[in-house]
Amino acid sequence: MTRTAVVTGASSGIGAATARRLAADGFTVVLAARREDRLAELADELGATYVVCDTTDATAVAELATAVGDTLDVLVNNAGGALGADPVAEASVADWKTMFDVNVIGTLQVTQALLPALVASGNGLLLNVTSTAAHEAYVGGSGYTVTKAGVSVLTRTLRQELLGQPVRVTELAPGMVATEEFGLRRFGGDQARRDATYAGVPGPLSAADVADTVGWIASLPWHVNIDLLVLKPRDQASQTQINRSQG
Repeated sequence: MTRTAVVTGASSGIGAATARRLAADGFTVVLAARREDRLAELADELGATYVVCDTTDATAVAELATAVGDTLDVLVNNAGGALGADPVAEASVADWKTMFDVNVIGTLQVTQALLPALVASGNGLLLNVTSTAAHEAYVGGSGYTVTKAGVSVLTRTLRQELLGQPVRVTELAPGMVATEEFGLRRFGGDQARRDATYAGVPGPLSAADVADTVGWIASLPWHVNIDLLVLKPRDQASQTQINRSQG
């Protein structure tokens, strides 16, 4: 029996890697993101389908739900991002609003739209990708930590509200993942600041590492729920304790 998975933020990084892993595991994958050129290329590679979808746009999310249909086995809410690393006193309110819209409201809207299909599958998995930043405040985390903490609370609330329903609910919180676009967007395209984030770290996580973890969670039997999985590289003990011995 063919299983279907939706991955948001699928045009690059963790989302694209997750789509590849789930496709390799036999899922029919529906890719969702804003950049059609990248979606079309990945869909062609995987034999997947795609929907151009800005998760903050309720109309676009409704179109995604229509494309998915009546049943869905796995939803990976991965779309999100960080903007800036300024202290709270100097942070951009506009950046905070953007992060809240993308990280929290986007996750909420996609979840609301696709939850009936997850329930209808009889064995759904709702997986929200957050961050270790959701669980540890740090200087420079600012709005990113606030919004990711919000998604963490949203996930735990759903776990309680869906008790007795045929849906597993998981929060996956990766630590340092060396993807190109995440850091570049956070620092306004400043390659040097992006590179400095990972400087000297012997082995930051890759997008594929996170995707492999998603694949493992999706493979578990219906009665096993991973409430929270924190995934860090060996060389990261906390948001600020990082081994940079190769620097």
